[in-house]
Amino acid sequence: MLAPSPVDAQRHAMADDQLMLAYAGGDAAAFEVLYARHEGALFRFVKRLLGARLASQADEVFQDTWLRIVSARSSFSPQGASWRTWAFTIAHNLAMDRLRVSGREVALDTGGHPDDEDMPTLPSLERGMHAADGAADASHPSAEELAFWRAAGRRLLACLDELPPEQRAAFLLHHEDGLSVQALAAQLDLGFETVKSRLRYALQKLRGCMARYLAALEQRA
Repeated sequence: MLAPSPVDAQRHAMADDQLMLAYAGGDAAAFEVLYARHEGALFRFVKRLLGARLASQADEVFQDTWLRIVSARSSFSPQGASWRTWAFTIAHNLAMDRLRVSGREVALDTGGHPDDEDMPTLPSLERGMHAADGAADASHPSAEELAFWRAAGRRLLACLDELPPEQRAAFLLHHEDGLSVQALAAQLDLGFETVKSRLRYALQKLRGCMARYLAALEQRA
């Protein structure tokens, strides 16, 4: 196996923003590195956002996302959002457009108004999401442990599919891409409290949906 050339090694060491700028400047190989780096996460995000009913359209939306990225390469600015956030926002907008066309978008922020306490996180759900993608929580997990996490991962995907699309989008951008509530509000051009309430309602529903697995985790602790 040939060792990568110094130029290739340099590309792989570059940050996403630098790769995008290099690609905009005519370096096609920089785009290949960028694509390989984010292909899996971006497709997973699109597929989860579209849900089971529109899963067959995930490939098309995924490809449309990369076409938008390519066509907008000259307008990307590292002074704004990071490349990853910029790309995930493009994917979000395309997926939400597809959901609207399908008639699956519904009224979202119903119920009371959340208070101002810090947004809760669910590390166990994040672990379940990784388990759904084949990741293990331990270096050498037992067969029982693997079976538990695989079942939890499948259940989490089903629970995500039951969320209203915009609550699901907020949750995925927050937990999958790591955006803060403030960054989410800025990227989606929404009010801070609107994003915060969508996240809170999504987390409340996911907790209820995943209650059996969360209880099992508490017993294991």
